[in-house]
Amino acid sequence: MRSRPIPEETVGRLFGYLRALLCLANEGVQTVSSQILAKASQVKPSTIRKDFSYFGGFGKRGVGYDVNRLVEEIRSILNLDKLVKVALVGVGNIGKALLMYSGLRQEGFEIVAAFDSSSDKVGQRIGNVAIEDMGNLEERIEAEGIKVGIVAVPVSAAPQVAQRLAKGGVKAILSFAPCPLNMPDDVRVACVDLATEMARLVYYL
Repeated sequence: MRSRPIPEETVGRLFGYLRALLCLANEGVQTVSSQILAKASQVKPSTIRKDFSYFGGFGKRGVGYDVNRLVEEIRSILNLDKLVKVALVGVGNIGKALLMYSGLRQEGFEIVAAFDSSSDKVGQRIGNVAIEDMGNLEERIEAEGIKVGIVAVPVSAAPQVAQRLAKGGVKAILSFAPCPLNMPDDVRVACVDLATEMARLVYYL
């Protein structure tokens, strides 16, 4: 039982630990020390030990952490121990890449519905997902119990799409449109601004 509140920074770092552990598992690593995990996660070993202490600790001194067990523990903490259903709106280049990316499922997410406004795309199948008409969006999201949405549409269409996702019951949105979506307080939004991130990299060249 947790006896103290978990800092948001700690929760955020757990996602980094999970990504690093999955990479280590794919390389066949079974046990990992806090030093190695720290290097893979780009944090200090003391930070990892402090973060894990909020959950009772997962390793044994002098032995390290069991990689597969730690993956399961972190997934449980992050509510990723069961596949999270995701709806994708916009099947352009980014949308297609997401539908074809097998790593999403490995990390606990599955795109179960995809929508596009282009009649040429509706009915096409990418992987296991058939592209649907936008007219079915709210009904399908509610029927599937989907709580996470990805917006990969032009900037001009993003606010309306986000509102429709929220109306269908989505509570978390990942948007590739670099603009404010002005969502209700109970809908969490994360924006991915590729141009800004590229500019940030160029600044440090």
